[in-house]
Amino acid sequence: MALEKLVISCGGTGGHFYPGLSVARCFISQGKEVLLLLSGAHAVEQQKIAERSGVNALALPEMPHYRKNPFRFVKGFSGGYFAAKKELKNFGAQALLGMGSFATLPVVLAAVRNHVPLFLHDGNARIGKANRLFSRWAKLLGSAFPAVNASSCRCKVLETGMPLRPELLAFAGMNKAAAVEAVNEIFGTDFSGEQPLILVTGGSQGAAVFNKVLPEVFCGLKKDFQVIHLTGKGKMDDTAGRYEKADFPYLLQETTGNMAEVLAASDLVFSRSGGSTAAELALFGKPAVLIPYPFAAEGHQLDNARHFADNGGAELVENPEFTVEKAAVLLKSFLEEPEKWQQMGETMRRLGKPDAAGVLLQEISAALDFS
Repeated sequence: MALEKLVISCGGTGGHFYPGLSVARCFISQGKEVLLLLSGAHAVEQQKIAERSGVNALALPEMPHYRKNPFRFVKGFSGGYFAAKKELKNFGAQALLGMGSFATLPVVLAAVRNHVPLFLHDGNARIGKANRLFSRWAKLLGSAFPAVNASSCRCKVLETGMPLRPELLAFAGMNKAAAVEAVNEIFGTDFSGEQPLILVTGGSQGAAVFNKVLPEVFCGLKKDFQVIHLTGKGKMDDTAGRYEKADFPYLLQETTGNMAEVLAASDLVFSRSGGSTAAELALFGKPAVLIPYPFAAEGHQLDNARHFADNGGAELVENPEFTVEKAAVLLKSFLEEPEKWQQMGETMRRLGKPDAAGVLLQEISAALDFS
């Protein structure tokens, strides 16, 4: 049976939504029909983003955690279930792809009760609790990285990669000189294409340990390099004070909508290791120092980082161990042994899966044909 109509269920954070949106855009590019069913606190906002990308989407009733508000949970679950059941039927869904999160439970159950084949995707090396539960009804789970707990699932688990935005794919092959020129044009900077450029990014909320440790290390080094530091929202002023003694070119931003250009221009990245972030580093072939967020659910960021570190593409430093002394050792190694770190970048690129969305769709189609 040729797959022509796919429903994708996204709930919770952008870590679930954006990969689902990327799969939807890939499916549409093949001339096929897709519907995003969105649940969770950000569903209305995500619907607007999807529609701006040309993707048909519907926000389902919000379903807060049952411990926070049992009454609203039951009301949201019931409303979401019946709305999803109606949409699956009206759309003529041939399959449902769930992107994780318990917020998608009403859609998953509606698909199961209506005999719509269920497929799953997990954006981390450690498959999450929701997907482990849903796997009892699924035909296949695609994981962003090799799953460390595949045996906990009750369906086939296959590494398909992390679906990434097409805009990122277009920039992945940009050479450094062109990328630095693009960064200079966007931000009004005067970075050199000849000197090493170091990127620091702790995600939209920033990382306090990055903002405290790295400026001190940078300002103490007497070598030629440049820095782009994304501080996180509300962290700019405090971090800026730590760069007062800097004698090197640097750019501070809270966040950026030009991550593709910034990544393409960078030679080394200090970063957390969320699924999308780690996959983007691999796509761009960037050597990285990965400091996993210590409070990530079930320690999944540590598992992501281990995948890249164990394969020689990154250095893994756990949050408590990321001190000024440790960071200084790593930076000196990067500046004094560039060939070693360039090789790590090539390893990262080999670990990347730029065609993840297409691979996942192929696997879903193959499973439907087999059934």
